[in-house]
Order: sequence, then structure tokens, then C-alpha cells
Amino acid sequence: MITYLLKSGLLLMVFFAVYKILLENEKMFRFNRAYLLASIVFSLTIPLQLFSIDSPFSTKITTIQLDGIMIVADRSVLNKINYSEILTYFLSVVYVVIAAILIVRFVRNVFSFYLRMKKNKVEIVKGQKVVLTKEPVLPHSFWNAIFINQEDFKNGKIPSELIAHEKAHLEQKHTLDILFVEVMQIVFWFNPMFLLYEKAIKLNHEFLADEAVNKQFGEVQNYQNLLLDFASHKNTVSLASNINYLITKKRLLMMTKEVSPIKMILKVVSTTAVFVMLLFVFSTEAISQSSINSKKQKDYKVSYDSTSVKEPQFPGGIEKFYMFVGQNYKMPAEVSKQKLNGKVYLQFMVETDGSLTDIKILRDKLGNGAGEEAVRVLKLSPKWIPASEGGKPVRVMYNLPITVQGAK
Repeated sequence: MITYLLKSGLLLMVFFAVYKILLENEKMFRFNRAYLLASIVFSLTIPLQLFSIDSPFSTKITTIQLDGIMIVADRSVLNKINYSEILTYFLSVVYVVIAAILIVRFVRNVFSFYLRMKKNKVEIVKGQKVVLTKEPVLPHSFWNAIFINQEDFKNGKIPSELIAHEKAHLEQKHTLDILFVEVMQIVFWFNPMFLLYEKAIKLNHEFLADEAVNKQFGEVQNYQNLLLDFASHKNTVSLASNINYLITKKRLLMMTKEVSPIKMILKVVSTTAVFVMLLFVFSTEAISQSSINSKKQKDYKVSYDSTSVKEPQFPGGIEKFYMFVGQNYKMPAEVSKQKLNGKVYLQFMVETDGSLTDIKILRDKLGNGAGEEAVRVLKLSPKWIPASEGGKPVRVMYNLPITVQGAK
């Protein structure tokens, strides 16, 4: 899970950086909208490795990183408080509590629109549902309705351009984008990148709505002056598309910005290349670990995992392999005598006939025969069921860390 969150977070940052550098200042609003939404979807799905791409540089020898085995000489070590599990439980509770609070807030905000539709007068203006509210709010839209202050509407203080602006939000389904990002913020509330994406998406919505208004009325300068008149209003509504959202110099200048077709094409090609490159990098064929389980056996603790690919299989499963190592490992006398603790990192190859070869010590932090004893145990291993690719046996490399704890 941590690996997934790190990868998805990195992708979100890369895609957003590309947007800020190449796209934000370009008058290609529809492409930018698609890019921002696609960036979120890709960032959350690519790390799942739902499919893989064969790398042309692959040596065709897959390496699988196993979870470590703990071998102890003192049973009391197994009964020690696991602070890591306590921390994990605490963080899980914090995550659930904050997510629950955000869900309640989200549901309340959405339900508030429904209540206002029920409590206030609703009219159809030029084929569009308009809710006349008693609250002194700026014109805003949500789902299929525009919300306008009743007194301002009756007194003719709501220009046609503002109605057209909000209608553009509805016709282009901008509410769906906002709801999508809000849900992502609930699930990944700890990732601040979603706040940046939400701001960028909302600002791009304003660009799109401004563009629709200017195409309809053709009076850019008058419309800019109109927006400036409303810029001082602060009564905005959460989740809604608000007329005064980010009234900035950038937004006003964007209305008169010249479009360069060649420049746009180059930037579309560049961003597409970034997507393809990241898709290749994060989807290159690899074997990934799934859920990690734990099991205690006599005087040692073993952990094991499983994968969904056709990897080598120890007779009886990977749990039996961990049990085999733990039961056959004999604690070196010096390790027990000196009460040494540390890790031994091993590597071995499962051949096409299931035998183990190339057994080597990558690192031995204990010495005193701890690594050599682990090598001895692996040489005793019975043959595995070999891995297969396309129905043919293939060689697979394994990395195995073993934690050895001497007596107290």
C-alpha cells in the first residue's frame, strides 16, 4: 500500500508539473480539462499494474523480493509488544475518523442544494431551471440548476451574461468534475496534490464558461468590466460553480489571448508523450507482492506473501518454505553467545527444473556463521515447481532477508 501511495503521489506531482509548465497558460481549455482529469485517473490506476508492458531491455529473468523471516533463540522475543502494529492501527483509526468527517461534510453540502430547491421558488428561465434564493449569494450553479438571489433577479440586477456563464457550467457538466475531485480528496485526504488539482480544474471551468459567454455575446471588454464589478463579492458556495471564483488578472487576460495552432499541437504531442513514457515506466512487466500475512511457529516467526502471476512454487506453498527455513536453521553458537541481532540478505535462483542454484550472501550484518547457516538450509531445499511463461519453464531470482535474533 505504501508503495502504491508513493507511486501515485509521484505521478500526480509529475502530471501537475507538466500542466503548470506547458498547459496552464494556453488557451486550450477543453484539452486542459481532459488532461487534468486523466492525470488523476492515470495516477491512481497505473501503479496498480493492471496490465504490463514487456521491456525491450528485459533480461527475461524476474526477481522476486520476499518478505523476511525472523528466527529467534528466545521465545520471549515473540511476545514483545509490536509497536509497528500499534502505530499501523493508530494511523488506520485516524484515517477512518478524518475520512468519516469529510464524508459527512460532503453529504451535508450536497444535501443543502436539494433543500434549497425544496424551500425556494423555482422558475424556468430560457429553458433553464433557476432557483430563487432568499440568501444574498452570488449566482452559482450545481448539477442542473442555477441559484440566484430572488431580490436581485426581480430587480433586474442579474445581467444576462451571468446567467449564460452559469448555464455554460451546467451544459458542460462541470459539477461532475468537482464531485469527482471532492471524492478523491475524501479518499486521499492526506495528499495535498488533490487540492491543487481542484483549484486548477475550477479555474479551467471558469475559462470554459467565459469562452462560452464571449462567443454568445461577443463583447469581451464589457464582460470583463462586469466580472470586475462582482469581484468584491465573497458569498460563495462550496461545491458550486461560482461567478467570482478566482477573478484574477490571468483570467481576464486569457479572454483576449491569441491562439497559436502550431504551439498547441506541439504541447498536445508533448503531454501525450509524457503519458506514454510514464505508462511504460510504471507498467513494465514485473512481479509485485500482494497481501502480507504472519505466522508463528515454535521459536521463530515467519511471514509470507503470494502473487497472482505464475511464479515458482515451493511444495505446499510459500508458507511451507518459510516453515522449512525456520525449522532447519540452527542458531550459530557465537550468535547466541554474544546475543547478536541483525539481518542476513540472501539471493538464489529457481531453475527451470525447480532446483535452487546461485545461492549467495548479499549482505551479512551478523557474521559468526549466520549467513553460512542460511546458505546451508537453502541447499537442503527440495525442488520447487518452476515458473512458467507461455507454457515454458523460466528461471526466477529470489531475494530473501532473514532476521536473526540471539538469546537475551
